[in-house]
Amino acid sequence: MNWFRLQRHPHPSFDRHWKVVQIGLFLLPFSSFLGGVSLLVPSLVIWRQQFAVLSRQPICRGFALLSGWLVISAWFASDRTAALLGLFNFLPFFVVFAALSYLIQTPDQLRRMAWILVLTSIPVSLIGFAQLFLPWGANPSFLGGLIEWTIDPQGTPPGRMASVFTYANILASYYGIIFVLGLGLWIEETSQKPASRRSYFLASVILGDAIALILTHSRNAWAIALLTCLAFALYWGWAWIVAGISAIAGVILGAAFAPDPVAAWFRVIVPKFIWARLNNQMYSDRPLAQLRSTQWRFAWSLAEQRPLTGWGLRSFTPLYESQMNYWLGHPHNLFLMMAAETGFPGALLLYGLVGWVMAQGTVLLYAGFAHRRRDRHLYFTFLLAFSACTLFSFLDITLFDARINLMGWVLLAGIWGQTLSHPPSSVAS
Repeated sequence: MNWFRLQRHPHPSFDRHWKVVQIGLFLLPFSSFLGGVSLLVPSLVIWRQQFAVLSRQPICRGFALLSGWLVISAWFASDRTAALLGLFNFLPFFVVFAALSYLIQTPDQLRRMAWILVLTSIPVSLIGFAQLFLPWGANPSFLGGLIEWTIDPQGTPPGRMASVFTYANILASYYGIIFVLGLGLWIEETSQKPASRRSYFLASVILGDAIALILTHSRNAWAIALLTCLAFALYWGWAWIVAGISAIAGVILGAAFAPDPVAAWFRVIVPKFIWARLNNQMYSDRPLAQLRSTQWRFAWSLAEQRPLTGWGLRSFTPLYESQMNYWLGHPHNLFLMMAAETGFPGALLLYGLVGWVMAQGTVLLYAGFAHRRRDRHLYFTFLLAFSACTLFSFLDITLFDARINLMGWVLLAGIWGQTLSHPPSSVAS
């Protein structure tokens, strides 16, 4: 694979769109504007060209129904202006998902997407290491302000790597995706006989990403990384790796939560910044309003008070601040936020549609998708990468960063695109 040559689309009429999307994927971590425009413009063109086809797809009709419900919810919101602005965190991404699922039709396209996203992690990690260890702080601006970063020395919050992202948890969500894709590509390369030289390059990239992920101090990302390693091992039937990962997890949990005499033994092996972060000793003085349990109870109470239309998008923050006298951007759980802000119908529609795509993708995988085992493995990698996004959303919300939001919808589009091109019924027959 030539890393520096744009891949051609199997259908010449989509070639230009696919090349622009590849450029957009590379730019996305560094500029939400350049990356977003490079994904949105081809999507709008595809919608214009293929509207009759796309509009007949049940999944597109489902997202049209969800879009209509979000607009209705915004109309009845406690702050209508804020809720209408909140629609931009959803509606454009539905457009991109539907169009790119029509564009991404082959496993080789998935492979190219994975390589592009993994390669972006090299400069992201280097900037992050400079931020923590030099320490380097800067506010560089490129291309007339189209690319702007805020890189605080010592990280954001202090001591936690954030790199080109605005906060450590957003970077952790990014690495949650990249780590899975990189690990999937590395397994693919090492499974070849003989192993590809690219496997050594990928190993070094994954090592750097893993270290950076640890330095985000995100407990959510740590757990997801371990679970994805376990999922790969189970998929390939590597019992000894399953045992090793289970042992590592047991040692870490023992250091964090075992009784003191036992925990002391484990803490000889496990660094303090890991076990103290897990059992919350590192931040034991946090106010009650900052605890996730408090946020979740409040969000659930909002949903109970307005179960049908909710309080409107972007309503959680002012309502929480007025009640708790504490500013908080979101309740750290996407389903609860959607239920509180758009009502239970909105939350169930969103999770139902996404769950349907994932369910159909899983059926396709086990129906014998693709003739080559490496293609099936790559498809499993995409299913796992999006699952990592979903798991992250149960303990944090990163969709307010357009870059992470777009990455998630692009992954889902890749999964659904293969389902459209290779229906499970035709694969099974």
